[in-house]
This record gives sequence, C-alpha cells and structure tokens, in this order.
Amino acid sequence: MKIVVIGGSGHIGTFLVPRLVRAGHEVVNISRGTSTAYVEAPEWEQVRQVAADRERQDAEGTFGATVLALEPDVVVDLVCFTLESATALVEALRGRVAHLLHCGSIWRYGKSRKLPIAEDGEGAEPPLDEYGVQKDRIARMLKEETASGGLVTTTIHPGHIVGPGWHPIGPLGNLDPEVWTTIAAGEPLQIPGSGAETMHHVHADDLAQAFELAIADRDAAAGEDFNIVAPTALSVRGYAAIAASWFGQTAALETVTWDEFRAGTTEQHAEVAWNHLDRSQCFSIEKAKARLGYAPAYEPEAAVLESLRWLLDNGRIETPNPLIV
Repeated sequence: MKIVVIGGSGHIGTFLVPRLVRAGHEVVNISRGTSTAYVEAPEWEQVRQVAADRERQDAEGTFGATVLALEPDVVVDLVCFTLESATALVEALRGRVAHLLHCGSIWRYGKSRKLPIAEDGEGAEPPLDEYGVQKDRIARMLKEETASGGLVTTTIHPGHIVGPGWHPIGPLGNLDPEVWTTIAAGEPLQIPGSGAETMHHVHADDLAQAFELAIADRDAAAGEDFNIVAPTALSVRGYAAIAASWFGQTAALETVTWDEFRAGTTEQHAEVAWNHLDRSQCFSIEKAKARLGYAPAYEPEAAVLESLRWLLDNGRIETPNPLIV
C-alpha cells in the first residue's frame, strides 16, 4: 500500500516509518522539512519526503488537497491538534482513501477514578485542558464518521512517549534534568503529594507497532480507539527507586506539599509535574491486545533507561555518577 505519514520525522515516525518500509509499503512523509528522524535507519532512503506547512495550508484550506495529490491508500496523521484541522482532512479524504489513522492522546482523559482506564471513558473524568479537549473531540468525531458509513478511521492514544533522542517524563512528572542529577548522586529528592501518583509511559517503537498493526488489520481497527501504553505504570516512589538503582544508589525521598515543591523549582517544571501527577493515570491495553495483537516489548522502566542512556551518551545531560546497568 501507499501510506502517507503526516509528521513522520518526530517521536513516533522515527520508528513507524522504518517499520512500514520493512513491511513492504511505499511511504511518503509530509513534514515542514525542518527536522530529521531521531534515530538513523537505512529505510529512510526509500521514503519520499514532501515539505508542507500544515498550519498555513489549513488556514488556506489546501492541506487536504496536498495529501490527496500524493494518491495514498492510507493516511497516518501524527500531528493534528484541533477538531477543525481533523474535520477538514476527513472531508478531503472521504470516499478517496481507504483508512485514516489519527494520533490522539491519553490526555483526552482527565483525572483517574477507576483503574486501569479503558477506552469506554468511565475510568476518568473529562479532559482538563484545551489540548485534551481537542483530542477528545477529534476522537469522537472520527468514531462517528466511521459509524455513519463515512471514512474508515482509527485513533491511537499514546501514553508518555519515551525513546532515544529526547527527554523522558521523569520521576517527578516533568522534564527537569536536575532530577536525574539528584537521583544519581543519592541526594534527597523532594516529591510532592503522596508519591503514589502514577504515570504511564510507552516506548515509541511499541507505539509504532500499534499503528502498524492497525494498518495491517483495518477491519479490526475500523472506528475504534486504542489506548497504547506499556504493560504497567510507574508510581513516583517506584520510579525514583528504580532510577536510583541504575546509579547504584538508594532513593532518598522527602515528601513535601505542592506549595513547598513549587517554591523549590521553576514555574514551568512545577506546572508540568502537576499536569502529570494530578491525573495519576494508568491504562488498560486489553482492547489493543485482543483486537490488534498488540504486544509491547518494553516495560516503562526499560523504555526510560534506553532514553536516559542516549541522553548521557550524547552529552545532553550529565550525572555525578555513571549508570551501572
């Protein structure tokens, strides 16, 4: 099949595009042309690159035509963030493309209330921010589109994406590199709340696996949502303890209030931590396993360790002690 991937040069596409090429598909990557894949792979030599500014073309009402001009059988949309943009693409592709796959987000769900959270939505409150609201609206629109006999669509909702080439969401639910320095040194780490709050990561290649499986079995994926995460989730305390062991340390954790935590870090790090930990999410992958045969290769700590090792090897962060694993 000819597959057009929109935004294939980022986290997910780094692993998805080579998978699709290895599976024998003809692949076209649409991007702004300002970045390359996070990890090199020989399969990229077989990929056609098309430069397009989606935001500008959406405003002009021409992006759908840009995609259609490539004559795809399947479209994988990894960088759509508004209902308006998603609706315009659906209207352009309806009746002319066999399958549209959209990258959603677990942030379509708000705070957890019944764990693990399944796709029926009963396990979580409504989304908490505009990003989550838009992702939820897009997912609902796509499901209704397929149910009404229109374009066949599938929405994949990833957890916190992890992999070589970028910083993982750390034990405090943020991207503060000093957290790793503190843990590696065996120094006290201040954790807000109870420390029982959870985060649910997913390795980018496991996420790519889910997209590939959904493409391969369109009938099983048609009109469906799938939460795609690692087999287990990490709590703040558990995550910190595991990470400390990578440096031969024992985690020294100090529980503080959120006000105390905010006073000891930047506004941005505090806000990102709150956004992750206040949700305290954990998701079920039973639907993806049953319908698609999804079989994640990475536990969350293994995915994070791979990412952390890449950051250290490439000089993106420094720690006072080396990894011993």
